[in-house]
Amino acid sequence: MKSKSLLLAVTLLSIAAVLSIVSRELMPLPARLLFSMRWIAIGALFLQGFYRRTLTNWILIAMFTGAAIGHDWPGIAINLRVISLVFLRLIKTIIAPLLFATLVSGIAAHSDLKKVGRMGVKAIIYFEVVTTLALAIGLAAINISRAGVGASIPAASAETLPVQKMTFSETILHIFPENIARSVAEGQVLQVVVFSLLFGIALALVREERRRPLLNLTESLAETMFKFTNIVMYFAPLGVGAAIAYTVGSTGAGILLNLAKLLLTLYAALLVFVFGVLLPIAWLTRVPFRKFIAAVIEPVSIAFGTSSSEAALPRAMEAMERIGVPRPVVAFVMPAGYSFNLDGSTLYLSLASIFVAQAAGIHLSFGRQLLLVVTLMLTSKGVAGVSRAALVILLGTVGSFGLPTEPVFILLGIDQLMDMARTSVNVLGNCLATVVISRWEHDFQTGSEAPDL
Repeated sequence: MKSKSLLLAVTLLSIAAVLSIVSRELMPLPARLLFSMRWIAIGALFLQGFYRRTLTNWILIAMFTGAAIGHDWPGIAINLRVISLVFLRLIKTIIAPLLFATLVSGIAAHSDLKKVGRMGVKAIIYFEVVTTLALAIGLAAINISRAGVGASIPAASAETLPVQKMTFSETILHIFPENIARSVAEGQVLQVVVFSLLFGIALALVREERRRPLLNLTESLAETMFKFTNIVMYFAPLGVGAAIAYTVGSTGAGILLNLAKLLLTLYAALLVFVFGVLLPIAWLTRVPFRKFIAAVIEPVSIAFGTSSSEAALPRAMEAMERIGVPRPVVAFVMPAGYSFNLDGSTLYLSLASIFVAQAAGIHLSFGRQLLLVVTLMLTSKGVAGVSRAALVILLGTVGSFGLPTEPVFILLGIDQLMDMARTSVNVLGNCLATVVISRWEHDFQTGSEAPDL
């Protein structure tokens, strides 16, 4: 019954889409016919939604429903904005405590200088170089495709911070907090990150018996914020549906074409990253290519199907041991990579941030884009495992750069399709990092030396 309801919904949506295109491009069709087909298709979506009760499924249903409401009843749709703003405020409350807790606990728990050896230094350097390349590719891709240009998000539809030109010295000063409470209240994400990094380093230098209570507190806070995020995300269908309805009602259905262009841009950029960065790294470090591909097919497939890096982690670790990476290397590099080497997610964040600016008609200078990349490089660390982590990071970053935050919710409508791709690249990148570090340490086991699992 589940598969039949899904097939029915997809079929009806396809028919409705084809009729709309025919009516717009070839010959006008009766408005009543198009209206009926839209809402019959949405009714079928709701039917299959009761059989497939997943958050992602209901977000997609909300997206289509919101687009239909915005198209058919724009006056009503505009009044739904308050729902999306409530959801926006709930999301914003997550950002500062989540970043503080995850960064401090991550640094204080894993950055004891007495325990950081050669392998740790190599891993950190590798992670930062590769994720920086991912950010750069995402930045280049969205500037080339200009997927957000023409979306015409009205200025009144976005909660924006005042944008002002700053000198170089003012930009540097703006990175460092003067009052951390004010930084949190004003949503200055980069200042919160800088404070958290320094606080985490200081805590790591404190004696173990003195450090443990604060470390336990930040770990508990991080876990609590993860749960808080999960609770807030239950309201995502309402927030996304209202945001889509308002946007389509006030700007027209053209925004959906921009989303399709963004999706194609992301997939193209991820392919460039895989073949232009990961493949040369594998070749330069003499990774056994065939064995590696055979080993990663299963965990990458799990990641693509579930959109969860964590679901693929056990099989990925087992696969890396099977092809010859020693267990201590796997146990150190793979979990660390899940915090510091999310290649697909970081590429997406740079791409999506510029898309938001383009959709709002805001021009960011090259210098501001570079600062945005640095901010994303810092804020994207330590939040692996958070439900819809990219949403939280993206909201905090675009808000602190004076960009509108409402277009972010429009991205949620296609987030599942984007998440499948970026999560797969996350897993692939971490598997490769594990083998590369093992090769650098000269302890990669080949042939008969590899353990038989």
